[in-house]
Amino acid sequence: MLFAIDVGNSNMVMGLYDGPKVLNIWRMTTDHEKTSDEFGLFFMSCFANANIEISQIEAVIIASVVPPIMYSLEHAIRKYVERNPIIVDANTATGLTLKNENPQEVGADRIVNAVAACVKYGGALILVDFGTATTFDAISPDKEYLGGVICPGVKISADALFTKASKLPRVELQKPSKVIGKNTVRSIQSGLLYGYVGQLEYIVKKMKEEMGYPDIRVIGTGGLARMFANETDAIDIIDSTLTLEGLRIIYEGC
Repeated sequence: MLFAIDVGNSNMVMGLYDGPKVLNIWRMTTDHEKTSDEFGLFFMSCFANANIEISQIEAVIIASVVPPIMYSLEHAIRKYVERNPIIVDANTATGLTLKNENPQEVGADRIVNAVAACVKYGGALILVDFGTATTFDAISPDKEYLGGVICPGVKISADALFTKASKLPRVELQKPSKVIGKNTVRSIQSGLLYGYVGQLEYIVKKMKEEMGYPDIRVIGTGGLARMFANETDAIDIIDSTLTLEGLRIIYEGC
């Protein structure tokens, strides 16, 4: 079995695979203060709940955009899972050509997403990952990572309104009944949702123009992808497990 870990700025998503079949997916908050023992005990409880023995875990592969967490996480894997984890970065053999000016700047999550999308969908692609940051990645039909766009995520924007504007409250992100809000909460919700829909549509439009390929498909992933996809035709496919699938594909050798 393969234990795949996607370490994001807000959450860690972990998947247990038996070949191509995902058996379990777990989530936990990304906490820089967690010790290796805290990570390890969490892993053990997950495996025990799924009736999985440690000996059944053949390998562990990690994509992380949070360097401060890696020492404790890697130590936990070695101590509790008894495996040396594979850490994905720009130097990992993936079959993907990184066309960035500095390939080392490309985040592991964006590399992994691109690998999964190339294998699963093929052709020219735009990947939109709705995470702590919202990222847009351009992929050519020849499996070339062409570059992309990075925007503040919608939750960052919501937090910024709350912390920087004294009279504005913190709000739950949900769809208001109308674009024009009749109170402050609805007005903020409208700005967050429809403002990001407008951003999404414009950036995708400009990326397609610059890429110049016919039939570019847009793949959405990340925790908020479905909410935004329901409000626009700019996203063609929602794939909530794209990053974990990319880790599995890289482990299996693309």
